[in-house]
Amino acid sequence: MCDVGQHAATGRSVPVPVSDADDPRLAPYRAVRDRDLAGRPGRFVAEGTVVVRTLLSDRCRFRPDSILIAAHRLDAEADLLAAAPPDVPVYVAGREVLDAVVGFSIHRGLLAIGIRVPEPAVAALLPPPGRPALVLGLVGIANHDNVGGLFRNAAAFGADAVVLDGASCDPLYRKAIRVSVGAALTVPFRRGGSEDAMVADLVAAGFEPVALGPRGEARVDRMAWPSRTALLVGAEGPGLPAALLGRLRSARIAMAPGFDSLNVATAAGIALHAARSALADAAAD
Repeated sequence: MCDVGQHAATGRSVPVPVSDADDPRLAPYRAVRDRDLAGRPGRFVAEGTVVVRTLLSDRCRFRPDSILIAAHRLDAEADLLAAAPPDVPVYVAGREVLDAVVGFSIHRGLLAIGIRVPEPAVAALLPPPGRPALVLGLVGIANHDNVGGLFRNAAAFGADAVVLDGASCDPLYRKAIRVSVGAALTVPFRRGGSEDAMVADLVAAGFEPVALGPRGEARVDRMAWPSRTALLVGAEGPGLPAALLGRLRSARIAMAPGFDSLNVATAAGIALHAARSALADAAAD
């Protein structure tokens, strides 16, 4: 990080021009698409103004490692760059250099590298027993857009955390972060293990799991939501495993006759809104 200078008056990072696509300082940004799932141990890519601004905010659970910006975006992103810690390098490149490094045309002209942190155990992630809480559980959600949308809804409706099984995709995949509009960087999460282990951890923490499915027992807008709810959703198509649905309390969303299919992020958003509203009403009584 010796590249980084500081304005004496402000303590801000001074952007560092880079004109060579083979500059080793840009190695973390190389071949972004090919290395999204592997090849960048301990790091992840943040893309676009909204996501990078979140990465630099106090709400973010992760730290920035460096920033790469297109030269023509410097003036437009001046306030964002001013929020960068002075020890975080800000590299500036022309469009051709930027595209050559990344491997495709970056229309947003702004990327950052974030540093991963160890994921906490489920018990450490969740609010303490006795406190009303809402958690979203993802089972087998392998689509990055859906995971991003689910995190966005979790943030919008005040979920305290998201718990993912090992078959669900990494929330820090670049596209998942982007679709979540940065929520994957702010909402606490834990990923790994089986759905059975997930349910056992949630129950041990005092949560009642509620499985969401088209044939659920109660309508989401009419059911009595537990004060500590863990809403579980499965992948589009197969949904939650039958064995899981058979042993958990379940909920459904009322739809027009002859149609029972919603995008999983949309369905979870409706259910999260119903659960959060019910919990807020209970707290107000």
